[in-house]
Amino acid sequence: MIEKKHMRVVFMGTPEFALPTLAGLIDNEVKIVGVFTQPDRPKGRGRKLEASPVKQLALEHGLPVFQPQRLRDQDAVRQVRELRPELIVVVAYGQILPQGILDIPRYGCINVHASLLPRHRGASPINKAIIEGDPMAGVTTMQMDVGLDTGAMLVKKSLDVFSNEDAGELHDRLAQLGREAMDETLARLCAGTLNPEKQDDRCSTYAPMLKKEDGLIDWSRPAAAIHNQVRGLYPWPGAFTYLNGEVLKIADTRIAQDSGEPGQVLALDKCGVVVACGEGSLQIRKLQLPGKKMLAAADFVRGAKLQPGEKLGQQA
Repeated sequence: MIEKKHMRVVFMGTPEFALPTLAGLIDNEVKIVGVFTQPDRPKGRGRKLEASPVKQLALEHGLPVFQPQRLRDQDAVRQVRELRPELIVVVAYGQILPQGILDIPRYGCINVHASLLPRHRGASPINKAIIEGDPMAGVTTMQMDVGLDTGAMLVKKSLDVFSNEDAGELHDRLAQLGREAMDETLARLCAGTLNPEKQDDRCSTYAPMLKKEDGLIDWSRPAAAIHNQVRGLYPWPGAFTYLNGEVLKIADTRIAQDSGEPGQVLALDKCGVVVACGEGSLQIRKLQLPGKKMLAAADFVRGAKLQPGEKLGQQA
């Protein structure tokens, strides 16, 4: 048995997804001896430096914060070693841990990854789960090694993906599930009942970092596939097409059954703009032109020069 309250823990994380897990460790009353997060970044029009969500939460609880530019630098490795952690917990930190850090804690480094490993290893597992139309998503805690999300699995928790759920909504549900998975992992670690399970590399898939160009819609694809693309890329980087040579961002879609030439506007009303796809059609409920706000379809249709029969997707 391991005494939880005496366990020295270093937490490494950066975005909002990591907050519930950090809050769980705080509530579990482990001894958090350091929080590592990415350096402050310029944000907004004024480009003022802004602390990461993890840094803000850590400071609220009086936890020591470290923000090395590169975790591989010897100074950063030395900082971690001097903290004498028995366990390192990593959630969306944003840097790969070098072997020199992986070897420090006696109980290893545990990562909270937002997929049902070995499916969707990599940087964008939540987006990829929706884009691929997965009926279920989840969180896996794993013992970290030098590979990319290849370590032995510890605890898995899953949930159903709703048919019209976007990546932002699924992100928030999985963030809470991540806390539950880490809470259970910690409890089982302390009880000596953790049973690491090797990943089957033959079943692995990869979720690379997203790029803006991933949002370009090919209207010749089935409506279901485009629907998954739109919701899987919302709120970032967003799905888009072209209207009269201008970029037209779209969001909040539903699958419809009308048919026509791919990219053709079939109907528009207060409920949405219906566009033909390779199979079926798509009702678009929110649209945005350059320099404008994202508008509900009813407001967009009133102000935009868009008529049934027009084609989307044609660049200038």
